[in-house]
Amino acid sequence: MSAFANPVLPGCHPDPSVCRVGADFYLVTSTFEWFPGLPVFHSRDLVHWRQIGHALDRAGQLPLDGVPASGGLYAPTLRHHDGTFYLVCTLVDGTRWSGHFVMTASDPAGPWSDAHRLDGDGIDPSLFFDDDGRAWCTGTRPTDRYEGHTEIWLREFDPSALALTGDEHVIWDGAVKGAIWSEGSHLYKIDDRYVLLTAEGGTAHDHAVTVARADAVTGPYEGNPRNPVLTHRNLGAGHPIVGAGHADLVDTPDGEWWMVLLAMRPHHLDRCALGRETFLTPVTWEDGWPVTGGRVEPNHPSPSLPAHPWPAAPACDHFDGPELGPAWNMPRTPRERWWSLTERPGHLRLRARPETLADVANPSFLGRRQQHPDFAAFTSLDFAPAGDEWAGLALVQNNDFHVLLVSTSQGLRLVKREQGVETVLAAGPAVPGPVRLGFEAHGRWYQAFYGAAPDEWTPLGGPVDGDLLSSQVAGGFTGAYIGLYATSNGRTGGGRADFAWFEYRPL
Repeated sequence: MSAFANPVLPGCHPDPSVCRVGADFYLVTSTFEWFPGLPVFHSRDLVHWRQIGHALDRAGQLPLDGVPASGGLYAPTLRHHDGTFYLVCTLVDGTRWSGHFVMTASDPAGPWSDAHRLDGDGIDPSLFFDDDGRAWCTGTRPTDRYEGHTEIWLREFDPSALALTGDEHVIWDGAVKGAIWSEGSHLYKIDDRYVLLTAEGGTAHDHAVTVARADAVTGPYEGNPRNPVLTHRNLGAGHPIVGAGHADLVDTPDGEWWMVLLAMRPHHLDRCALGRETFLTPVTWEDGWPVTGGRVEPNHPSPSLPAHPWPAAPACDHFDGPELGPAWNMPRTPRERWWSLTERPGHLRLRARPETLADVANPSFLGRRQQHPDFAAFTSLDFAPAGDEWAGLALVQNNDFHVLLVSTSQGLRLVKREQGVETVLAAGPAVPGPVRLGFEAHGRWYQAFYGAAPDEWTPLGGPVDGDLLSSQVAGGFTGAYIGLYATSNGRTGGGRADFAWFEYRPL
């Protein structure tokens, strides 16, 4: 029997939600302040996934401008009913509005509708379409019973009006006495019983998957006496996979059951620059309860579906297409187009604007997720800096924690920003003409390089401690991004930075 390696979506892909339409599986994850947001993936075997678009890919769909780091888009749920895909999610800390919303599409690749706001408190909405024609929405909200206590509420959902209707029912508040953050709820109907799957314990080391069930959708719900049904909290901080939780269930056409969930792979102690990733684990049913084996393994026997790998994405982006590839993201929604693939064909041109990565703004930064503990990323930059202009590579956790390898008017600089304080770690010479810049990571340590010729690479400074790129140090819920950056550091009328290519490879 063949096996697959976890995670199935490496890098920052938290809070996965999955649905099946015939033989096709579709999945979406949280993206917080990053745009385009809510990536949509497609699979035929639950193991191999390809990104087919983003649900949020137009600035007018939903406002992310001004959203703080790790605000934004929380815990989407993806469902399909009567030919329509529904995606519900929560916008947290929005500057114009915050709260739940629903988007729809006839094709999961898009286009998706604008966000339709929904009633309800808290976070983590989810939809359930019952076999009697009714639909329901669940969500999570905090109570004042004690710090961290939450409850799961339920209301009917009207798909034609895209609105919640009817009375509210509180159906759950945690499986374990004293539990915190019962959240991430999903409802299913299995053998004429309603099954409620939730997360519990917070999204760090104590994360867990719990389950309850009822004979009526409004309850009362009884918890599984063996809760939690999956957690790694008992395996210790040194386990290679920690923080397993926030799951969603899906069945295959042959009747197998699987669970997608988030977990983390620490690179040092409890530190994890990769963020929370999407994992896959099998599920069986005993006495009407889901059984997972209690843990997620790095390797599992594959589903009994024909393997369906997709063509591998090129390791090097030569910027020769009409649009940026789906792997590229930026912080928050852009108010103007500051990048171009056409002004200098075969190059990505970034305009050096006043905004910086230290601002809660939309700076000239295009990044992709770090997806491997050990990787190399390189680019070729053509840039004539003037005044305070910078351009180059950036490793980004958030606006107060990042590392820059930039060309400046004084030469090359390796700059660390930690807890909002910037420090120049190393300085290098000004390189005439195009300069090659790169980072190579080995777990905790990130080494910067530069060179003028293809085979000429010179280290700049010593290894940088990558713990500052982990959410355990920097706070928040995201993993690290690496990408291309240009800024005029507060000055108007900045120049242009041209990148001939960008290469990312696991080591």
